[in-house]
Amino acid sequence: MTKIYVFPGQGSQSVGMGGDLFDQFPELVKQADDVLGYSIKDLCLEDPEKKMGQTDYTQPALYIVNALTYLSKTEQASLRPDFAAGHSLGEYDALFAAGVFDFVTGLKIVQRRGQIMVKASGGGMAAVIGMESDRIKQVLEGSGFDEIDVANYNSPTQTVISGLKEDIDSVKTVFENAGARMFIPLKVSGAFHSRYMQAAQNEFADFLRQIEFKPLEIPVIANYTAKPYQNDEIMNNMIQQISNPVRWVESIQYLKQQTAPEFEETGPGNVLSRLIAQIK
Repeated sequence: MTKIYVFPGQGSQSVGMGGDLFDQFPELVKQADDVLGYSIKDLCLEDPEKKMGQTDYTQPALYIVNALTYLSKTEQASLRPDFAAGHSLGEYDALFAAGVFDFVTGLKIVQRRGQIMVKASGGGMAAVIGMESDRIKQVLEGSGFDEIDVANYNSPTQTVISGLKEDIDSVKTVFENAGARMFIPLKVSGAFHSRYMQAAQNEFADFLRQIEFKPLEIPVIANYTAKPYQNDEIMNNMIQQISNPVRWVESIQYLKQQTAPEFEETGPGNVLSRLIAQIK
């Protein structure tokens, strides 16, 4: 059996997430509060100022809840997974699980990533449901919307596109007329995982160059390549992920080739488990 932990990204957050994990790991929670300058427990459990949906708050919150979920699982079973993978933001938890950085270093990276990404305004994203990704690309090219990029290959019938907000708004009817079952605009301020994130990617790269990464202790599948990280690619994969698509379908196909793969969603919700079930 191959044990695989998968860590969710933005979209899996909800008020109440983390539950009693905050009381289980008081020292780490205090360290997180010191880095962030606010109570992560209050944000996750009550969200009194309604900030959970803001990228610069969502990313640290999810990183922390995913990481504490992982620590709780491995503490109980004292078993590390054979592989780890994460969807977008979740990839940072996979790297934490692999020993590439410690909890606080990972939090500082994710905090900076959220701060940089929240500045990318004027963009939009939408999920196209019920249409294969090759057909989606044909529709975009054939209708003159070639400045919209594919951001997430989530499942054979769920693909997220990313671009300027006015283009995303305008292309809705094009996809509906082309036979898409659903076209769902996402609640984001930026065109994440697209060419429009290049400035954010450059700023993030400057930040990452100050950090020392440790060698991987378990294999992590990269969103950027859909293959295991190599130690000499750690920083580059993290940088490239910002403006390139999340290749989730290929990542899961790679993992499903392992001996008797057993996936465990390590974080709030079951978004990834539902996607994995659709991928052959």
